[in-house]
Amino acid sequence: MTVIADQALTSDQTSAAEPMTASRVINLHDASLREANRMLQESDGTGRFLVTEPRGAHALAVGLDSPDEVIIDGPTGYYTAGMNDGAHVTVNGNVGVGVAENMMSGTVRVHGSASQSAGATAHGGLLVITGDAGARCGISMKGVDIVVGGSIGHMSCFMGQAGRLVVLGDAGDALGDSLYEVHIYVRGSVASLGADCVEKPMRSEHHDELADLLDRAGYADVPTGEFRRYGSARTLYNFDVDNASAY
Repeated sequence: MTVIADQALTSDQTSAAEPMTASRVINLHDASLREANRMLQESDGTGRFLVTEPRGAHALAVGLDSPDEVIIDGPTGYYTAGMNDGAHVTVNGNVGVGVAENMMSGTVRVHGSASQSAGATAHGGLLVITGDAGARCGISMKGVDIVVGGSIGHMSCFMGQAGRLVVLGDAGDALGDSLYEVHIYVRGSVASLGADCVEKPMRSEHHDELADLLDRAGYADVPTGEFRRYGSARTLYNFDVDNASAY
């Protein structure tokens, strides 16, 4: 197992991330996934970690509940940073299914693209994906903010309950199907809207909300006037036999 404590890292070593000092390097070529996660989970919240050679590892950096800074330098597999509750995780590469699944707080930033179900069931925090996100992005989201720099796949925000989803690219079919109270902002085209999802007007408070999200995600130079807003028509909140075909 390779763990290097109190080593200053250069910008070359951190790739897309900012330089880190007084950091610990965990090399997954030598350390097991269990060992790596144990070290991250046992940190007291003041740690700064660089995880190298992840080689598509599944369930990496999961269950973190302290405000540590974790940079993963390379692509990862399923459920990266799942159940995150306060940590600030950056992935320099693509991620698999369910990144930031069930996140409670903190930030997860992906400098690449994400597979399906990004941010699934997440209750809070900020998830930023600079590339594309696959199908069901934000499925059943419950309060998380998700910003996608590229496009998203079909059935995104299905049964989304709370939070905000911002898409700088296009959205696939059935966007917001069976939506509750998520605010959806899309800059590009929408292939189709799901059941009970409708376009809504962009009022001044929505421009302010969107501008804040874009700024936090690193897209402060993108005009809010280029987006359209979508939300729930609220016709499916209570069962009505006349709407049976829409359920």
